[in-house]
Amino acid sequence: MLQAAVARHPGLQLRPHLKTAKSREVAALAAPDFGPITVSTLAEARYFAEAGWRDQIYAVGITPQKLDAVAALNAAGAAVKVITDDPDAARAIAAHPAGLPALIEVDVGEGRGGVAPEGPALAAIAAALGPRLAGVISHSGHSYEGRSIAAMAAIAEAERAGLLAAATRLRAAGHAVPIVSLGSSPVAMHAASMEGVTEMRAGVYMFGDLFQAQLGTHPPEAIAVTVLASVIGRRPERNTLLLDAGALALSKDRSTAAAPRDYGFGLVLDRDGRPLPGEPVVARAYQEHGEVQGRAPLPFERLPVGARLRVAPNHACLTAAAYDRYHVLEGGAEVVAVWERVNGW
Repeated sequence: MLQAAVARHPGLQLRPHLKTAKSREVAALAAPDFGPITVSTLAEARYFAEAGWRDQIYAVGITPQKLDAVAALNAAGAAVKVITDDPDAARAIAAHPAGLPALIEVDVGEGRGGVAPEGPALAAIAAALGPRLAGVISHSGHSYEGRSIAAMAAIAEAERAGLLAAATRLRAAGHAVPIVSLGSSPVAMHAASMEGVTEMRAGVYMFGDLFQAQLGTHPPEAIAVTVLASVIGRRPERNTLLLDAGALALSKDRSTAAAPRDYGFGLVLDRDGRPLPGEPVVARAYQEHGEVQGRAPLPFERLPVGARLRVAPNHACLTAAAYDRYHVLEGGAEVVAVWERVNGW
């Protein structure tokens, strides 16, 4: 779905963000033929570069201490670009002998990293980078706050306008700005126009989750990652189950608490990924225990201790981070492949 949405905008390059998947097999699907990718850790950058994905943006503000590591990757054949929103860091990038390309991070409304498109810091950082300036980059994480297609489309347009304003200022000052990079999965799905933007970054769309489903990024049945858990306790008098999947297996992300439907710590499905009566959720998460509660009586006769269930996550990025591999299914119960992922930093 997302690839088709990006394809609506002629000339727009999809640069998928692998921070959720962290898997070469997933990268081969999302960025075939070793196309450009985005990463969030140097461990990811190294892992993907060694497998052939050379063109990367390391989309976390760089520190001077990490420049040598990026330079080593590029010396080995990679083409990793870094980002910054700090004049001192920009000077360190410019002074590094490796000639590392860098993008300026622009704040388009999220209020996390980045400089204002119209503020003095933008020009100062560009001047410090000089010929190392490779473009501008933004992330509209606040698009997750949208609750309608119109709202998310408006956020997408505000991001585009802010990023283009920054690029226009820099070009007017004589700087080359070849890359204009923005993105999040909701923006990629719902943007009306991407005129002036060169590339789109999105990542969670590859797996989907309960929160993204409520944003319209994908239908609920398209969630591709679930956690396999076992029933370890039954409390019919309370209409609850205990699972051996708690906070460490599911994460404690409660993103759907602010969405139209609150799924607690995850939606509980049967072993085949089909809905259960009452749409039970993991209502409470302890370290290794998850307490399941349902809106309707749970089918205890089908759920003895040892029964396997699957839990769809609120936030696939944080849930997947607990694991070092994926067990791949193709519509059945048989594991057809095991895909490793890279963790750490």
